[in-house]
Amino acid sequence: YVLERLMDRAARELGVDPWELRRINFIKPEQFPYTSATGENYDVGDFNRLLTRAAAEADHEGFAARKAEDAKRGLLRGQGLCYYIESILGDPAEGAKVEFNEDGTVFIYVGTQSNGQGHETVYAQFLSDQTGIPAELIHVIQGDSDLIAQGGGTGGSRSVTTQSTATLATVAKMTEAFTAFLSDEMGVPAAAISFDDERFRADGSNMTPTMLEVAEMARAKGRTDLLVHHERATLPGRSYPNGAHVSEVVIDPETGIVAVERYTVVDDFGNLINPMLAEGQVHGGVVQGIGQAIQEHVVYDEDGQLLTASFMDYAIPRAIDVPYIAFNSEPVPSTANLMGMKGCGEAGTVGALAAIANAVQDALWDQGVRQADMPFTPHRVWEMLNDQAIAAE
Repeated sequence: YVLERLMDRAARELGVDPWELRRINFIKPEQFPYTSATGENYDVGDFNRLLTRAAAEADHEGFAARKAEDAKRGLLRGQGLCYYIESILGDPAEGAKVEFNEDGTVFIYVGTQSNGQGHETVYAQFLSDQTGIPAELIHVIQGDSDLIAQGGGTGGSRSVTTQSTATLATVAKMTEAFTAFLSDEMGVPAAAISFDDERFRADGSNMTPTMLEVAEMARAKGRTDLLVHHERATLPGRSYPNGAHVSEVVIDPETGIVAVERYTVVDDFGNLINPMLAEGQVHGGVVQGIGQAIQEHVVYDEDGQLLTASFMDYAIPRAIDVPYIAFNSEPVPSTANLMGMKGCGEAGTVGALAAIANAVQDALWDQGVRQADMPFTPHRVWEMLNDQAIAAE
């Protein structure tokens, strides 16, 4: 937040376009891998490509016309840009256990815990994609310490990247064990058997069993050791989600009310397993950012009594406060994991705060306001416009 506010302020002080100042300072694609001043090892990136797409998606060229049209109505329009980058990981190790049940269903035990992101859908979808097991037969087991002895938990945007890496390791172990078992069943050497993510096949055999069919064959032969498979995997390094948020706000100078009218996101999350869930998570994060930037404010009186103790007094965004949020994926696959993922946990909020703050600052700059800080409540914005000291709150 502070860095992106400083970038905009520096651009104004230098008389440089804020978009161009960022382009000048971007790490170039040919400079990767790149070690930052803080020791982060950025593996890949194409920041200018994302910013160029953000300009197109947000109709950056049309902003001046929109601003002039609002000015005719006595309104102030501002545009704000935030280009963020964050590192993901936390615990780089994770485990996955797959169990074949007698009723034909499959359990996958995971070490992370969904709290609304939709992990259950992604994990089932990913295991289905790697094994051919129908997703509707896969049940994700999470958060039960009686059944899951070890797990890295959810945090730092690590869940899907680490868990999918562990799932790949478990599927590889499972495929190897099933291949050895099928060698006798199919009458061919194990080296001649291949798995194409749906069925096992071998030249010289008419058998093409699925994972579920192999599990049933093993159960019939009393090979219960083949019905449960577990493996752990460790990522070699972090990945770095990044992206551009472009916000446009309209301010009524008579009341100080700030409305977010347009919002565009172009994110590089690497390869996505489920783009719809990633988009939903960004939407939620942006809304949280809108709330923090414009409405939410904890207030105490002079005696330390909390005055905003309920939602009657503490404002949170509602549907009417949120514009259409245009989400666009522009992936540059990571080299730090087999799937090329980068994570997307906090990205919506990370980008929203500075994008909205810079938009408000842009709208107020020509009115002589040189420093506009959150939260942009009507009272604070009105006082900024009227050059009054903001009362202690």
